[in-house]
Amino acid sequence: MSVVVRSLAILGQGLIGSSITRAAGERGLAATITVTDASDKVRRRVVELGIGGARVANSNIAAVRDADLVIACVPVGQMGPLAVEIAGHLNPGAILSDVGSVKDDVVRAVAPALPAGVVFVPAHPLAGTEHSGPDHGLADMFVNRWCILTPPEGTPAAAIETVRRFWEGLGARPETMTPSHHDHVLAITSHIPHLIAFSIFHTALRFEEQTSSEVMKFSAGGFRDFTRIASSNPTMWRDIFLANKHAVLAILRQFNQDVAEIADAIEKEDGEKLFQYFSKSRITRRKVIEKEHISVVASREQRVAPLIRPYGSDD
Repeated sequence: MSVVVRSLAILGQGLIGSSITRAAGERGLAATITVTDASDKVRRRVVELGIGGARVANSNIAAVRDADLVIACVPVGQMGPLAVEIAGHLNPGAILSDVGSVKDDVVRAVAPALPAGVVFVPAHPLAGTEHSGPDHGLADMFVNRWCILTPPEGTPAAAIETVRRFWEGLGARPETMTPSHHDHVLAITSHIPHLIAFSIFHTALRFEEQTSSEVMKFSAGGFRDFTRIASSNPTMWRDIFLANKHAVLAILRQFNQDVAEIADAIEKEDGEKLFQYFSKSRITRRKVIEKEHISVVASREQRVAPLIRPYGSDD
């Protein structure tokens, strides 16, 4: 791989941040990589692991000095305060990006805090696991996974292209959409499914308490697979639901109507309606999975284009 940016700073070394550090270091996407984390324990662990050959700074301000590209890997609720903290220490021409699952709220919080000459190009890699912390980061976390870029209107094309090339360098497949459209798409494809998983887990716990039966002990594979995300980072998901509440509530209302229809069909023993409903879901999912498989194979066969010069670089 070729160098995309001269100096890269990654703020936050949880699962996603440490995965970016690993991948960028292994693929040589930056001449220098500086990372940090709010936790002393995490910073020490990153040093012990030697992740990506990165230098570990003791603060966000120290990490972003002289950086061409800064990627904030913090919960969405912290993005506004973080932007205020580092704004005066970013180089003119620097690009700030993120990895958060909500965009409209983040753009409103971050953009006003940045000085002239610093560009914000939000990004959201659709990747991860239920684990957290630098020990669980993976260098191949983003390979053949979507990364959605949501640049605000008027963002310089060169900055967008640099962020696009960076994520391509990590193995991801970047797509661009507006912040608002992203939030509605993610509400139905990620946020509501997580909410359902959290909810059904608590329903099972309540049932176990009320009946004094060992529900969790005998949970089947389907329940375990579905609710494994109930162990996801609670701070991250609290912030996501609060920041994307309008889109989440709109989709949740529609979902509740659909569930009510299914409940009605069960109560009325309307087997035909249930069969049609389940058949449509099965067929549609197969089509989506098949299309995704074809897209992944095609992306693997494409020849990688040369990486462009970093935005704002004089090299």
